[in-house]
Amino acid sequence: MFNFKNTPPDQPVTRGFYRISRHPQIVSLFVIFSGMALAVGSWVVLIALLLSRLLQHFSILAEEEVCLQSYGDSYRAMKEKVPRYFLFF
Repeated sequence: MFNFKNTPPDQPVTRGFYRISRHPQIVSLFVIFSGMALAVGSWVVLIALLLSRLLQHFSILAEEEVCLQSYGDSYRAMKEKVPRYFLFF
């Protein structure tokens, strides 16, 4: 929240975890739920998680289009430097 507070409203957040991922919340939730699925030992939960993340990918693409319209060149520059998920992709 600190990074959102200190970023001007007309600029995308580019500090903190946003330096390594454009969607750090998605990455964090995926890691947490993957760990939970492995701890429980349920392949069904793990497969459901993978399917939900695959479907969520399409909403992320739509969200990025809105960010491009809202932030313009500053978001485009961020897209070139920061991967969508984490270190790759």
